[in-house]
Amino acid sequence: MLQLMWFRNDLRVRDNSALSAGMLAGPTLALFVVTPEQWRRHDEAACKIDFWMRNLATLKAELQILGVPLLIRHAQTWDDIPAVLADTCRTHGVQHVHANEEYGINEGRRDTAVDAQLTASGTGFTRHVDQVLFAPGSILNRSGGYFQVFSQFRKACWQRLHSSLLPCTGKPRPQQPLAVRSDDVPMHIPGFCAPAPDLGSLWPAGEQSALLRLQRFTDEAMPDYHRQRDMPAYPGTSSLSPYLASGVLSIRQCLHAALQVNQGEFDSGNEGVVTWINELLWREFYKHILAGFPRVSRHRAFRSETEAIPWRDAPEDLQAWQQGNTGFPLIDAAMRQLLATGWMHNRLRMVTAMFLTKNLLIDWREGERYFMRHLIDGDLAANNGGWQWSASTGTDAVPWFRIFNPVTQSRRFDPEGRFIRQWIPELAHLDNHDIHLPPQGTLFSSANYPAPMVDLKSSRQRALEAFRGNGRHAS
Repeated sequence: MLQLMWFRNDLRVRDNSALSAGMLAGPTLALFVVTPEQWRRHDEAACKIDFWMRNLATLKAELQILGVPLLIRHAQTWDDIPAVLADTCRTHGVQHVHANEEYGINEGRRDTAVDAQLTASGTGFTRHVDQVLFAPGSILNRSGGYFQVFSQFRKACWQRLHSSLLPCTGKPRPQQPLAVRSDDVPMHIPGFCAPAPDLGSLWPAGEQSALLRLQRFTDEAMPDYHRQRDMPAYPGTSSLSPYLASGVLSIRQCLHAALQVNQGEFDSGNEGVVTWINELLWREFYKHILAGFPRVSRHRAFRSETEAIPWRDAPEDLQAWQQGNTGFPLIDAAMRQLLATGWMHNRLRMVTAMFLTKNLLIDWREGERYFMRHLIDGDLAANNGGWQWSASTGTDAVPWFRIFNPVTQSRRFDPEGRFIRQWIPELAHLDNHDIHLPPQGTLFSSANYPAPMVDLKSSRQRALEAFRGNGRHAS
């Protein structure tokens, strides 16, 4: 029985649930469908699409070693995919299709339509759990609902992991080569501009690159992660998020690497390892929220009462924030890092998001969309969860009256101004005090850096009044 592995956000051969199941069931073909119009609708970044194509090229080589041909098909949107899958199966005599489960509302509708089309033509379709440690709906509270508080969700995950930790499946055994030729991988997708050339070296493609980065992180930085993860000038984070978002690396591989360092402990032992495992569980939490509360896939606030917040329509302020011209060095350095690298340090994602939604009182959806259009690690669940957390509209969100001060954050987490000097060289001459909030005046104005666009105290008060007027209280 000929099998078909339908690749999506799972561009690897190691520890790939659907690929392993397919190859165990019989001779296997692989398929990837290019859908540029759908990607535009989902605000996928050009650098992310480039990353996908580069990883698809390395995946093709890995599959060739396994004797699995890779087919490339094209469709404008996901509405066309059922017909594409059915035609591919009919052409090659495929009897069963395997894919890894995805959890957005559009993804679910697509897969339901594919299932119906394949069933009608007599072809089987199986979806496998792969993006998460536990299938959404399998970790529930005492009332039988999805957890809405992370600490409670984490505790439930710890209990489950102690009793049922899934192993990594490794790399499938090679099969006898099939008489099907692999297709060429397109290295440029029309409508998505080519990213900066140096992104290829900053974010190298392929499983080997991802595994090497994971190994380097576990050896050099994971034990001190709890101390260094908030310092943007230091390599204290894993920088694995692009590989996780595109499925070049699995969450199980990450968890097992951490457990190896921590002698098998999830919630005790080395503090740095435990802190990083908690970050993996935050990722898991937001995937479950995406599945359990579909409205967040529709750009709706998790907390419905916050839909009444009087967000400002301020396109010039939004543009200044997008371009890194707010006059607050830490905010501007972070936004410039995003534009140049397709990535932003996690602490700074929170700081920049809170500045936009609280100090500028601009709708969090504007920021969520802008991040997705520029992030190489853009992930609907994590990006939406992070933005709604910062905007105090989401599950387990920061209290509405807690507003990060970007100057205080800068002095605390970049005390010597190293990160700021890297991304805002026009401020490099300032001392370690002034660089966090440059003084205004004739001498400074020659540096061609803008004055602060808002007063932090009054803009904070404006946000408090907007949230308080929305009927939200400190309790």
